[in-house]
Amino acid sequence: MLWASLAFSIPACAQSDSIALEPVIVRGFVPQRFMSGLKIQPIDSAVLAQARFQNISDVLSAFTPIAFRNYGPGQLSTSSFRGTSANHTAVLWNGLNINAPTLGQTDFSTIPVAGFDQLSVQYGSSASVIGSDAVGGSILLDSRASVQPFHASIGRQQESFKNHQTHADLRYTTSLNSLWSFSGKTAFYDGRMNNNYPKPFRRNYQLLPTETFQKGIVQDLFFQSKKDQEISAHVWLTDNKLILTPDEQGREMTRTTAYRTMLRYRIGTLTSRTAWVRDIIDYAKGDLSRPDHSVTDKFATRIEKDFLINIGSNLNTVSIKTGSEWTHYRSRVPGYDRSPISENRTDVFLLTRWQATSRLITSVNLRQGLVSSFNPPFTPSIGIEFNVVQKEDYKLIAKGSYGRSYRVPTLNERYWKDLGNPDIRPETGWNKEAGLEQTFKSAFGGTLRTSATFYHNRIKEWTYWNPSRNYRVENLQQVLARGLELQMSYQRQTRSWLAGLDAGYALNRSSQEKAYDNYSQDIVGKQLVFVPEHSANANAFIQYKFTRLTGQFQGSGKRYTTFDNSQFLDGYGLVNLLAETSISACKMKLLVQGQIRNVTDKFYLNVRNNAMPGRSYAVSLTFSYDSQ
Repeated sequence: MLWASLAFSIPACAQSDSIALEPVIVRGFVPQRFMSGLKIQPIDSAVLAQARFQNISDVLSAFTPIAFRNYGPGQLSTSSFRGTSANHTAVLWNGLNINAPTLGQTDFSTIPVAGFDQLSVQYGSSASVIGSDAVGGSILLDSRASVQPFHASIGRQQESFKNHQTHADLRYTTSLNSLWSFSGKTAFYDGRMNNNYPKPFRRNYQLLPTETFQKGIVQDLFFQSKKDQEISAHVWLTDNKLILTPDEQGREMTRTTAYRTMLRYRIGTLTSRTAWVRDIIDYAKGDLSRPDHSVTDKFATRIEKDFLINIGSNLNTVSIKTGSEWTHYRSRVPGYDRSPISENRTDVFLLTRWQATSRLITSVNLRQGLVSSFNPPFTPSIGIEFNVVQKEDYKLIAKGSYGRSYRVPTLNERYWKDLGNPDIRPETGWNKEAGLEQTFKSAFGGTLRTSATFYHNRIKEWTYWNPSRNYRVENLQQVLARGLELQMSYQRQTRSWLAGLDAGYALNRSSQEKAYDNYSQDIVGKQLVFVPEHSANANAFIQYKFTRLTGQFQGSGKRYTTFDNSQFLDGYGLVNLLAETSISACKMKLLVQGQIRNVTDKFYLNVRNNAMPGRSYAVSLTFSYDSQ
């Protein structure tokens, strides 16, 4: 966006001799290309820069209708995407699903914005492209090579409740020889959420005393040859320690550590990828010196080949991606009947994209998963996009998709002692959606974009920890999620001024459609717990030269806390303000940012009996240097 270039540009004091380097581009697995007909929302890089000290759930809450079940600053944050549960959102890092195989989900509080370069949100089922877990939608995190010869930055944020965040990063690019170019990124982040609230209660609800320690290292290396070869290596190490005091009986500690590594190689249209991920969970209650220690290793290898077929003309082309992925899990968990647990998964896929005309694009995708002792369903999908109107100042696109989804049961659901069920079946569903997108450019310099999307997602064999069976996990539900999403954005620039607005509204009706036992008969047709039927967000900014003021609104309707909908949490609306300005001198820049969160000091609950903090403040300073 134009305002990003204004806010972060650095004027040079003097010219110096330099060698121009070609941009380094790594064509990793780009699933969006084969998702015709599905709604995909890229989050602007300027938004990520503005939220450099926050985690991913803060960004997604402000710019998407995804509902998050958040326990407070630095605490557990799980998603409900289009009315599904936390197990139904796939989180991909450079094409690799990083959901914990034991839990089948991601704690978004442990994913800071500093850990990746690009963020996109894919709505609805995409199992034919991504595989298991992509039932409600997918979160796509990508690393991108730097095009700057040298960039360095270091920043610190001080927040209310004695919380603070620190991060630093280096980005560099150089030419190794006449054939090879090299680019890289090295980043460090560290944060401590002391959550030292001035008052322990809000309206007779306790603010749970907690402490969170978070740190991480990100290393991305890119090599590109002029002979159409690319090599990239990626390492992301994270360590998150949460200490919670729920009552007077003693403290509770959860420490999650992740080692994520990946090596990718491409020659021509053939790409291979190898990855190793280790997830460690340490849990203790009372005596924190002897926690339960769970370790899960994931080894993944993927190979894929691209083909391009011209049918008559360059405008009538078929892009094909075919390949397979093999994954091996090995998990050692104290709560399992036996340890270690090993499992193999294999996926074979064929993805196609047909550019029939300049107006019509169609995708037909096929995937078959194979899992030890399981039989995942065959997952096809079809998507269509058609440019109804294609003018210079106005565009209207109609799109639609229909596809099957599935979710392989988690290791906990199958192997947990007494409560697990080795015979549990994979969840499966069909997702349908249709939408319109339009772009209008006015003669006064403004650009308006709007979209409307209808979706219908029926999921069978939904797993459920059945309270009538002492919480033993079973396939007990058939859930239907359907709704409407509206989004719009507008920007206009006049000389030194720039203004913009992003807004969205979602209507989501998600309920149990069919009961598999007598216990669940009375909750058929009721809204699922912690899934708001109505949600809205808006982000407005105004900028003059290098100074910008941003206002944010997040609204959520009431959320039921019991399956029979007899109890609920009230809806709420939150207002945040952010002011930012920068001072540049030569190749250096100082960025100053101030935030007021929950401006109106709104009282609200995200979970039962756990109040969220009121108004809070944050001030940050970021110093950067660019060689250009």
